[in-house]
Amino acid sequence: MRPADLYAIKNLGKMKKFLIKNFSVSSLRKLQKLAQTFIKVIPIGLDLNILGMIYGTDKVVWHAYTKHYMTHLKRFKYKRINLLEIGVGGYDDPNSGGNSLRMWKKYFPFGKIFSLDIYDKSSLQENRIKIFKGSQVDKDFLYKVTDEIGGIDIIIDDGSHINEHVIDTFKLLFPKLKDRGIYVIEDMQTSYWEDYGGDSKDLNNPKTMMNYFKSLTDSLNNQEFVISNYKQNYFDKKIVSMHFYHNMTFIYKANNDEKSNMVVNNQK
Repeated sequence: MRPADLYAIKNLGKMKKFLIKNFSVSSLRKLQKLAQTFIKVIPIGLDLNILGMIYGTDKVVWHAYTKHYMTHLKRFKYKRINLLEIGVGGYDDPNSGGNSLRMWKKYFPFGKIFSLDIYDKSSLQENRIKIFKGSQVDKDFLYKVTDEIGGIDIIIDDGSHINEHVIDTFKLLFPKLKDRGIYVIEDMQTSYWEDYGGDSKDLNNPKTMMNYFKSLTDSLNNQEFVISNYKQNYFDKKIVSMHFYHNMTFIYKANNDEKSNMVVNNQK
């Protein structure tokens, strides 16, 4: 990361504290609307931290996700990509949410942004943003969505955060991700919360999302397994790197065909 980027991230926290301390909620909303109006005339996306603040997404307001997104997604910025985000936000209010979708639309000026939610959020659609209504664990629905979108470059799970849902959604959608694409899971703190199916007492519980994704790190090294007649599974073949941060994970997809320098056909 460039020194300028580190400086910007460091000062983002100071900016947030300054705004919260010196402006009322209503004043902040007015500033936000003014900024959103202003950047409509700017054809190219700004720094993702700044866009996150302007659009009011929790990816920067309550979390520190945007700095990681810039690290991993910058190679897609000026490409004609398809991005699918699970979860629109705003709960059951049909006119609330979509903050991050508008941020992505601005950041990826040539991209198409898609999302899905269990509530009807169609009123939030606009040019280059399309929203589907349905469950993130409904296989038939998900396959209809992915068939309509076509190839997907980036998938972001910011949906229910229920451990079982996150795992099942990954199993269904990771195969639909294009090679050289990235799959992201947000808000993984629920891996430790019982009301979301998490577990803080047994940190080896295989039903939590954290342990599920940690187990997939072995897929990276499947060429080193010493197991007679070992058959690679899909994740062995297609996961090439995994990056864990506080409450989020990035999973890179491509052909995991790097050979062992000691093991041949899983035999020494």
